[in-house]
Amino acid sequence: MTQSAEFSFSTVPHLVSAPGASSRLGTLVAAHFPSARRALIVTDPGFLSTGLVDAPCRSLEQAGLAVHVWSDVVADPPESVVLQAVDVARQHGADLVIGLGGGSSMDVAKLIAVLAGSDQPLSQIYGIGNVRGTRLPLVQIPTTAGTGSEVTNIAIVTTGATTKMGVVAPQLYADLAILDAQLTLGLPPMVTAATGIDAIVHAIEAFTSKHKKNPLSDNLARQALSLLSRNLLRACEHGADLEARQAMLLGACLAGQAFSNAPVAAVHALAYPIGGIFHVPHGLSNSLVLPHVLRFNLSHASAHYAELAGIIDPGVSGSEEARANALVNAMEKIAANTGIQTTLRQVGVSESDIDKLADDAMLQTRLLGNNPRELTREDIHRIYTAAY
Repeated sequence: MTQSAEFSFSTVPHLVSAPGASSRLGTLVAAHFPSARRALIVTDPGFLSTGLVDAPCRSLEQAGLAVHVWSDVVADPPESVVLQAVDVARQHGADLVIGLGGGSSMDVAKLIAVLAGSDQPLSQIYGIGNVRGTRLPLVQIPTTAGTGSEVTNIAIVTTGATTKMGVVAPQLYADLAILDAQLTLGLPPMVTAATGIDAIVHAIEAFTSKHKKNPLSDNLARQALSLLSRNLLRACEHGADLEARQAMLLGACLAGQAFSNAPVAAVHALAYPIGGIFHVPHGLSNSLVLPHVLRFNLSHASAHYAELAGIIDPGVSGSEEARANALVNAMEKIAANTGIQTTLRQVGVSESDIDKLADDAMLQTRLLGNNPRELTREDIHRIYTAAY
């Protein structure tokens, strides 16, 4: 794109990146939200059981805030969980919402912030730009280095047995995001791998997004890919390496800023049905289809893929086509080295399920429209078959 081409870019106004930052949450909150008195912390039972919620809680209480911890978030949160959370926020009289967890906890926190002080029903805010009015102050603190949800303006809700819908609106951008790698030290290697590859996908898809790719999102995507690809294996094999963990968090955050402005595409469109039907974690769903979607896109994205290959492997050489192929091979190698599953059959998909997956993926029109190459149902079926 030419440098004079028109684009817009939005992100979270304040970001703090420092190991240990969450233990001085009270000080940060007092500085940014001096009138806040009643905080609701939104997390999940697994993270609550680590004991890592205690220090941020204490810090808020020392700053004079009344704190209520709500820890009933589940993966791929259904509407019922969101509505329950909104009720809790109203009962507590929350004037500040803090998402502390993975993508699901942060997504629920966004929706609480938007809905708790509003009479707008959840069903009315699905889609793009349908949130009315303001929201409660919102802080996001990720505990995995993957979704980038702390800096995105989207929340995903499970609306049926296998269907999901997104809420996309500027009000979903938090006021403050805090990146504290001490919260991620206990992540198991497989979760570290899957969430890390999810972040890598965000960077790659933002960099090749068909409609809204721009110089700012490009720079963020490049920097994200550099941080993530250099530190992922280290974080998987040496989980207590704080430097690698902080680099992963920052990489995931930069990738989140990139794809929030230059949206993701076919990898996510094909990953959603795998997650929805087979309850495969989102990052792993992405990883399973990633090399096959990249291969499909080569004819339309080779220049971009060649450039990204040079970031992952500065020594890569040869023709544009050879370097673009090197990106696909590098992604396959990363998945293999981390030891996560690499085929659909390993996660319980049978060959007879591919038709249903292809039908569901075709419904992801918002995402498919961003892909560098157009996909037919037949193309999607072939990609799933290759991933099988």
